[in-house]
Amino acid sequence: MQGATLRYPPGSLVVLTGLPGAGKTTLLRRLYGLDGAENVPVMAGATVVIDSGQSRLRWDGRITWAPRAVRRAVVFATHVRRISRALALGRSVVAHNRGCGPYVLAGFAWLARRRRASFHLLLLDAPPQDAIAGQHARGRVVAPRTFDRHRRRCERLLAQVRNGDPAPASTARVITRAEAGLLEHIVFGAPEHAPAD
Repeated sequence: MQGATLRYPPGSLVVLTGLPGAGKTTLLRRLYGLDGAENVPVMAGATVVIDSGQSRLRWDGRITWAPRAVRRAVVFATHVRRISRALALGRSVVAHNRGCGPYVLAGFAWLARRRRASFHLLLLDAPPQDAIAGQHARGRVVAPRTFDRHRRRCERLLAQVRNGDPAPASTARVITRAEAGLLEHIVFGAPEHAPAD
């Protein structure tokens, strides 16, 4: 997979999902030159890159009075609204998703259909112990019970995709952390052909 390029139709929604700590944000930062200080979506050519951390930073310190569950809901609603807005403008979108919850993924599929966009999953498959180490490295650790729920959901989704069922997405691709390290581009559009002689 050295120098790999993943290609999707223009105007698609590509959701990068996997266990918390698997390396999703790390991959987006490397591919798109993000530094983690962004609190709004980033334009990379014609592609909009939307990491949930952007929404978290947008609200950081602003609704500290609210219970944690409310703050998380506000951050998630902001994240989804940003994805919806970008799709409504006909943009190609690469978006981060924390975990593999079936209802959240079904919601993304609905959102893409509503905006007449195709929906594609890119699953970053990391062993649970590596994902937990990744959480400690970033300084944000998911509670063990919550992580176990994410693990079960991701295992089910990975098994489903490996058995040939990408639902609720049009397509789904699984990449390991090692393969993610070799990925160089996510491109929207038809492949360029060499001119004929």
